[in-house]
Amino acid sequence: MFICLNKLKMETEFNTSKNFVLLGVEEMERFKYLYFSLLLLTYFFILLFSCTIIFVVVFDESLHEPMYTLIAILLLNGIFGSTCFYPKLITDVLLSSKEISRVGCFTQASSVILFAYCEISTFTIMAHDTYLAVGNPLRYPKLMTNLVVLKLIMGFLIFNIILTLPVPLLSARLLICGSHISNVYCDNPSIFTLSCVDTSLNKLYGNVSFVSYLMVMTLFIAHSYLRILLICLKISKDACKKAIHTLVTHLLNFSIFMAGGLFLFVRYRLGNTNLPLSFHIILSILSFIFTPLLTPLIYGMRMQTLKIKIIHHLQHNVFVR
Repeated sequence: MFICLNKLKMETEFNTSKNFVLLGVEEMERFKYLYFSLLLLTYFFILLFSCTIIFVVVFDESLHEPMYTLIAILLLNGIFGSTCFYPKLITDVLLSSKEISRVGCFTQASSVILFAYCEISTFTIMAHDTYLAVGNPLRYPKLMTNLVVLKLIMGFLIFNIILTLPVPLLSARLLICGSHISNVYCDNPSIFTLSCVDTSLNKLYGNVSFVSYLMVMTLFIAHSYLRILLICLKISKDACKKAIHTLVTHLLNFSIFMAGGLFLFVRYRLGNTNLPLSFHIILSILSFIFTPLLTPLIYGMRMQTLKIKIIHHLQHNVFVR
């Protein structure tokens, strides 16, 4: 009876913890106006570059094709991922606010995972779209339309949400024995370190679901691009050059996304070392800079048709006025 009462007291005491303290924000306090300016500019340019391309794709009828629709969706997901991270951090740095609510922490951690899933699924659809365009050019207009793209995106989105939903539910059941997170935002590994109970189930689900998802999608992407390369050996030089150009552009952006994930992986592996907190902050922030910032720049510069349309719209709507 006494043990049961103690256990109930412990659960009540720890699970009523309403806020977490982000030590990473505290670390940035010394140069907060510099960090605030850099973060604000980065977020502004992410929104500017991404929204410009999305606007051009939406309002230019000549770009109403699956490839450009997928680029716009990829950039829209980049905005979602950035918005999960930047507004909260920018506000915290400016106001010297280091706290985040428990619900807000679980929501942010889950949103970051959902962003990663959606990024991977969009790259997979783009690989399939490129393969159909190269391998079945005559049937492509019927096989891949904007309606098909939207159906695929919605299907993956629903699946990704279902896959992500257990994450906050499993985290909510944990007994939390601490309140200090060694990061500038909430993520699952940081929450696990605060738990005073076994987190094996959480780690097992998170690792198995994400690694399996990533491996299956990466194999599908690799298979699609390998078949494209084999087809390129049989088609004309000009068609092959165009296909390779598109393929390299997609691969470059996917590699940038994977590099961002690598930064987070390295940070998690170094979590128990005595490295300065600032080192962990840099690794965490880099993953939210490279992918959403470089993706619109690469597509805007490498996709010739898109580049011409962007310049045309800027000249017509901005410089003329």
